[in-house]
Amino acid sequence: MDEAALSRLLDAFAGARIAVVGDFFLDKYLVVDPSIAEVSIETDLEAHQIVGKRLSPGAAGTVTSNLAALGVGTIHAVGLIGRDGEGFELREGLHARGVTTGFLTEAPDRFTPTYTKPMAVQADGSEVEMNRQDIKNRTRTPEALEDAVIGDLRRVVPEVDAVIALDQVQERNFGVVTDRVRAELATLAREHTDTVFFGDARAHIADFRNIIIKPNAFEAVSAIRPGYSGEPTLDLARDCAEELARRTARPLYVTLGPDGILVFDGKDWSHARTVPAEGPIDIVGAGDSTTAGIVSSLCSGASLHDAALIGNVVASITIQRIGTTGTASPEEVRARFGRFAAAGMV
Repeated sequence: MDEAALSRLLDAFAGARIAVVGDFFLDKYLVVDPSIAEVSIETDLEAHQIVGKRLSPGAAGTVTSNLAALGVGTIHAVGLIGRDGEGFELREGLHARGVTTGFLTEAPDRFTPTYTKPMAVQADGSEVEMNRQDIKNRTRTPEALEDAVIGDLRRVVPEVDAVIALDQVQERNFGVVTDRVRAELATLAREHTDTVFFGDARAHIADFRNIIIKPNAFEAVSAIRPGYSGEPTLDLARDCAEELARRTARPLYVTLGPDGILVFDGKDWSHARTVPAEGPIDIVGAGDSTTAGIVSSLCSGASLHDAALIGNVVASITIQRIGTTGTASPEEVRARFGRFAAAGMV
């Protein structure tokens, strides 16, 4: 791929239509200034003083934010939120990024999942993350809400070029991508062969069928060899990934962090390498930005390998956004691609 081919793909992003189904979290960064801490009169405990807030869509919302930043023309959010303040803030954040939320069901008896991240301001003005506070649903997703998600998927799939499924919740059937929703995705993928279906999951990557998946090396090995510990060898990761690909009946990506991405097309492997990061990095959301780059590219006619390369370029930019879930613009991708070309990575 050369710069002209890259530009053609990036320009085509504007015509792409992508639905993201999964666990939409609110990322709530609270900036704490330790120098003005107070002591509570009632409890005699230190009261942290918040001097700033940064709110953004997280988890599946990070994927939509990256799609929006890359210039994807139509983005649908499909999932569940609570009828609470966090849900309001999450929906507002999605709207601000041009994401449509007509398929985002409000459930009054469920929480809007939220990652609350206090950030302590240091003397030099930098920030250090303190203990995170998580709001998640601790019970199984009700069948009626599964029905709502499945119904919305059936309505949205004929209208899009790709569906990204993001399973953030580790507890089985406690999030949006439940066993029933995964089964529906498999059926829809079988029926809509011209649509890209792409899945990512923290704990249940092996349960997808008829869908392109993107485990990292450890996830690929753990999916086939439950209980595996230690750093897997590249050969072992490939062997396990090939078994996953046989089960999903689709191509597969294996992310390798700073070593790039392995691509399996069902027969052969290729390796999309990446350039070393410069300066401080923050890998929060890196996998989601990689997903956005890959799927946007596949929708626009890229090969499996070139889509992985663009995913690498996008992630190499977003990991340099410190203290936030980063995104990358087409202009930044074009500029960074030059570094990849100079390093012989394309």
